[in-house]
Amino acid sequence: MIKYVSFFLFIIGLTLCSAEPTVEPFLGRWALFLPNGAGWLEVKQEQGYIDADLLWYGGSVVPVSDAYLDGESLVVTRADRRVVKKNEKGEPLRVFTRSEIFKFMFYGDQLVGKQISPNGNGLGVETLTFTGKKCPPLPPAPDLSKAEYGEPIQLFNGQDLTGWKLVEEKNVNGWKAEKGVLINNPVQEEGKPHINYGNLRTEAAFADFNLKLQVNVPANSNSGIYLRGIYEVQVADTYGRELDSHNMGGIYSRITPTVAAEKPAGEWQDFDITLCDRHITVVLNHKKIIDNQPVFGITGGALTACEVCPGPIYLQGDHGTVSYRNMVLTPIKK
Repeated sequence: MIKYVSFFLFIIGLTLCSAEPTVEPFLGRWALFLPNGAGWLEVKQEQGYIDADLLWYGGSVVPVSDAYLDGESLVVTRADRRVVKKNEKGEPLRVFTRSEIFKFMFYGDQLVGKQISPNGNGLGVETLTFTGKKCPPLPPAPDLSKAEYGEPIQLFNGQDLTGWKLVEEKNVNGWKAEKGVLINNPVQEEGKPHINYGNLRTEAAFADFNLKLQVNVPANSNSGIYLRGIYEVQVADTYGRELDSHNMGGIYSRITPTVAAEKPAGEWQDFDITLCDRHITVVLNHKKIIDNQPVFGITGGALTACEVCPGPIYLQGDHGTVSYRNMVLTPIKK
């Protein structure tokens, strides 16, 4: 009996002497390198509580449901996967959410993560593993008046898709050139299977630059202009709406325009966009709506999680009808 008591006290002593888990290594912003996509995580500790925001592949940056330490692991949960139970007629019987769990830990200096998602029928789970890397510190806002520019580049020749290609090679191409206009018309026929249309990207990659173009978005339609393939400038019919980061000219779910400058649907609109040192300026219809603001991470639909890598201009083509013309990119020299 004495031996068992001594062993029990020894175990208690080890527990009391071991270091308490700390969230310190996880704090900050993280680029998440996901299979065939990208994500982003920010971990904060305020007033003694751990909190986090998460971007997972597409959509918006959203607060998580919970963030806590489990030993040396950081556990993050979110509950936004809606599951609808239906009867034989297809009528909804019940709507509920299922939580997804994300576990993060370090192997040496490498952050690794695992996503655990319950199957829709509640039988079993799916898992996905990925890696993370600390986002480089944001540089100070650049002095754009001192920026040196290179030679302008015509991104679209007005005749064909030379210099462009689909992001998703297996998707249907809804893009065409017609009378100097780059048109996307992703038609879906009622009663037929959904067609997956492709996003269009430049074959060339760019670092920092100024981009000028004109866009025409019909009523209730939606597209997007991705800078370096990672930051989406929203293109949508949002005329008359209250200011929001999801409105025309906003950096999707990241930066809200300071003023509403969009025109009614169906009119040509002018963009003048500058990306320099991870700061973005947007002039829409000759009104500055975002003024040299820092962007703290990628947006949904980014091609990569790397924020310091050159990347393409890509145009969202899987949402709705949209037209572009007069697309000129002028590189900023370093």
